[in-house]
Amino acid sequence: MAVIKHRDQYATDEVYDSELLTTKSSPINKWLKENTPSKKKVLTTTKTFISKPVAQKKIGNFIPAMLAKETSMAFSDKNWLYEIKWDGYRAIAELDKGKVKLYSRNGNSFEAAYPVVFEALQKLKIKAVFDGEIVVMNEEGKPDFQKLQHYADNTNYPILYYAFDLLRLNNKDLYNLPLVERKKQLAALLNANEVVKFSDHIVEEGEAFFEVARQKDLEGIMAKKTDSLYYPGKRTNEWLKIKHHKSDDAIIAGFTEPRGGRKYFGALVLGIKKDGTLVYAGHTGSGFNEQSLKEMHEKLVPIIQPQSPFDERVKTNMPVTWVAPIYVCELKFTEWTRDGKMRHPIFLRLRQDKKADEVEQNQIQSPGMKGAKKTTKKAAANKPSSDTAGEKKEQSDVVANEKEKTYVFGRTSVKTTNRTKIFFPDDGITKGDVIDYYDRMADYILPYLKDRPESLFRTPNGINEQGFFHKNAGEDAPAWVKSIEIESGVGASSKQIDYLLCNNKATLLYMANLGCIEINPWHSTVKKLDYPDYLIIDIDPSDNNTFEDVIEAANATKEVLDRAGATAYCKTSGSSGLHVYVPTGKKYTYDQVKDFAYLICMLVNEKLPKITTLERSLSKRSKNQIYMDYLQNRRGQTIASVYSVRPKPGATVSTPLDWKEVKKGLHPSAFTIHTIEQRLKEKGDLFKAILSEAIDLNSCFDKLS
Repeated sequence: MAVIKHRDQYATDEVYDSELLTTKSSPINKWLKENTPSKKKVLTTTKTFISKPVAQKKIGNFIPAMLAKETSMAFSDKNWLYEIKWDGYRAIAELDKGKVKLYSRNGNSFEAAYPVVFEALQKLKIKAVFDGEIVVMNEEGKPDFQKLQHYADNTNYPILYYAFDLLRLNNKDLYNLPLVERKKQLAALLNANEVVKFSDHIVEEGEAFFEVARQKDLEGIMAKKTDSLYYPGKRTNEWLKIKHHKSDDAIIAGFTEPRGGRKYFGALVLGIKKDGTLVYAGHTGSGFNEQSLKEMHEKLVPIIQPQSPFDERVKTNMPVTWVAPIYVCELKFTEWTRDGKMRHPIFLRLRQDKKADEVEQNQIQSPGMKGAKKTTKKAAANKPSSDTAGEKKEQSDVVANEKEKTYVFGRTSVKTTNRTKIFFPDDGITKGDVIDYYDRMADYILPYLKDRPESLFRTPNGINEQGFFHKNAGEDAPAWVKSIEIESGVGASSKQIDYLLCNNKATLLYMANLGCIEINPWHSTVKKLDYPDYLIIDIDPSDNNTFEDVIEAANATKEVLDRAGATAYCKTSGSSGLHVYVPTGKKYTYDQVKDFAYLICMLVNEKLPKITTLERSLSKRSKNQIYMDYLQNRRGQTIASVYSVRPKPGATVSTPLDWKEVKKGLHPSAFTIHTIEQRLKEKGDLFKAILSEAIDLNSCFDKLS
């Protein structure tokens, strides 16, 4: 496959072959060679159809496609597989022995637009549901979205359907099978088909695969966890798109007058949505030829409107004609500026598969404007349910509007506000999404919060803004929220703090509405404030440690605790570390528990002196040492609760682990508000024993001595 690059200031007369950078026998080049259509086939495909616009009809009861999150860096991991990111239209194909439904991720039928693909699927005569991508290949044997978008004028080019997932086979749903197993069954169904192709993959070598895609100027690659399940309509970080070109979507809000010899218009005026409001994001006149200028102008003229759709005043070099903000386009650009504008945007395509109200939901933007999106109702409806057999149905919801929601618990009601505010910009997760997570997870998290003073860590403006602790919370809370006054400090610095107690779902949602993304309970309850329920060792890495270092330290901790005869439980911190818990059952004081934790950490440090330390100060310890934090075991200390969301990219959750999972390949990013509920269905609550068991501390000391 050759790359054609027009001469510019960087041009050279030297012959250049990007494939020389990897060996011809490498699995990447071998796969690309076998799966790239031959240039000889480009002008010899089947039928020609009349060039005219094709109306799309909506499919009833369609399956919404599972969506991927975006990440900026390629990576290699044996637990991930990597596919080409096809530059085409995402398409679900439902096959029933000759009967076919072929539609977009939004349920728009592709039957009339792409009859070659439709007829090829009809010939398969099987009962199955595929997920894949429709692409048109150009003269270079590369996907060409422009030719696909104007396929009626390009029917002499090969059109293909690359199937990369199998959702159903012979009336049996495969959503809960690991991806590699679904792909194995899919490959067996697709043999020698000229149009319907199996989208193959490689395992582990993501960085090398991305480099080849970059050299061949492909759109990018997809990274998918090999054991990922399929969640219709849900955007998950178990599927990641890694783009060669930085691109994003924007809403067309108007166009400027042309100047010089240019026809139709000069530039498109662009907007994005932030908290439901359209804001100016720049303008672009690049990326058009005379035909595309004409086509775009013809689309925009019927929707001209006299007033600007922006609340702000927009400055442009030429007069602007405003249009109704209904069309979405994709643009290539260099970066987002600090004030939320695209730098050097270039028009790529019109997004016919996307509505303007989705841009806020799926945007990946810059600081300040970055990530103005929210979870779609459709996606929320398809998330795995948190309902379990014994779960209580405590509330009936009263929905006032998209930004507010009231939960009713008998005579108590909790009004949640500003639900569309973006809390996690890169992931598009809103305040409402966090509140709803705690609503669904209440039965799991409340046992670990009940009767424990809460240090409210509030992040009301999202994770890109600095949070703060709000300890004296009881005095500001509604009358139905319980609190307890506890003396803090000694001598002249002593003061009473009115700590909130989170004993029910209403209080939990009240806290979440305050912006408590993270929940931080004491280690002891009001029944015995000086006697914690458990010991905690916080394995806290420096910036230079790998997570493999953290895993090694955790397993060393378990080895020491096993030697002491102390049962230990592990959970992710939800950030960069791991937490090891030992149940103590309110039998010992904080000082007694802290002394034992100190001994454990000393012995771990003896086992791993190069990568662990008991030195708290960052400035006094080596840059690659993990702090074995035993000082968490003090009265009034708090740590993120099990099942707490963390204000970290990805909306990670502090998640209990089987010790057999604490091995190479584990990473906290796998446990998020999108994945935790399915995990609980499969594994149950792995942490519940810490509230009922208790070690014999004297026996543990004896065994270690």
